[in-house]
Amino acid sequence: MAAAAADGDASVLVIPSGSGPVPFKDINDGTVPAEHTPRDEDLSSDLVAALPRRQDPIAELLLYQGCWLPKYWVPGIIEFQRRFKPRPDDVILASYPKCGTTWLMALAFAVAARRAYPPAAAGAHEHEHPLRRLHPHDVVPLVEEVFARGDEARLDALPSPRLMSTHLPFTLLPPPVVAAAGSGGCRVVYVCRDPKDMVVSMWHFLRRSSRSEGFSFADLFDAVCDGTAAPGPVWENVLSYWRAAVALPDTVLFLRYEDLLRDTGEGVRRLAKFMGMPFTAAEEAAGAVAAVVELCSLGNMKAQEVNKAGSVAAAGNLTMPRDSFFRKGVAGDWASLMTPEMAVRMDGIFHEKFLGTGFSFA
Repeated sequence: MAAAAADGDASVLVIPSGSGPVPFKDINDGTVPAEHTPRDEDLSSDLVAALPRRQDPIAELLLYQGCWLPKYWVPGIIEFQRRFKPRPDDVILASYPKCGTTWLMALAFAVAARRAYPPAAAGAHEHEHPLRRLHPHDVVPLVEEVFARGDEARLDALPSPRLMSTHLPFTLLPPPVVAAAGSGGCRVVYVCRDPKDMVVSMWHFLRRSSRSEGFSFADLFDAVCDGTAAPGPVWENVLSYWRAAVALPDTVLFLRYEDLLRDTGEGVRRLAKFMGMPFTAAEEAAGAVAAVVELCSLGNMKAQEVNKAGSVAAAGNLTMPRDSFFRKGVAGDWASLMTPEMAVRMDGIFHEKFLGTGFSFA
């Protein structure tokens, strides 16, 4: 179990080596440098300067390796691709934004850490379950943000097994991750969602950002449809993981948000088995799966005080209210904002993009 930090900060813990997974925010093992990891600024700045760009109402976007990305992320993504060294037991949680990212973070952490932190157990201070004292985005780091801030040393200090998340397509993951796929490398879990629900969820999310003025639902809808919404095109994000999961089912697990809603317990079992941590018969009998489901439920996450107030840093100086990550968590909410004509247009675009791939949202 983690112990309180010697400097008296009860919110930062000293983590014994090899005791993962642990929350990213808790990392302070005495060896993490205070300064940011140095970069080859000349190489990345020249590359970034040459990229196509566009301005959307929220951020300036750059087209890097076929993907529209916030400008703030791009130098860090270049460093991520160049410098990241995966461990065999790493688990990367991938998704397009607003497709179940926060829920998947919570579920994966609760599954992986269930022996150190039983999901149904009560506790206090350092013994309290991390998902009751920390926002899921403080528990599982988004690698785009980690490398954009130069916090790689903290990621390196995480004990194994490490959990981390990304919104990048599979094709933009570092070469060691892609090359190791299927040969004992780290595992990747991807969750997708009906794009109509995704765009409505994203609209409600972005309109609560610190820079949402002048941003309309029509703007976002058109950007998703023409493939310029970050980090898009959406269909390329989905298909990159679909193809990887078909080719390498032991390395890439492909989940659907709607399936998780219908039977969260079965999704938790699949996740645990894929991560190499299947539930035992004794755990099943003791209700461990149900305890994970309840801990990570939308109602429970919304009820945690840590998720009600304050903000979470996003790309650059963009901040998001903590409670903005927990809204409805349902399927079919697209009808609340989208006209039938818009739905037909979006369905038609994705149907065309997915032809011949074996995948569909139907």
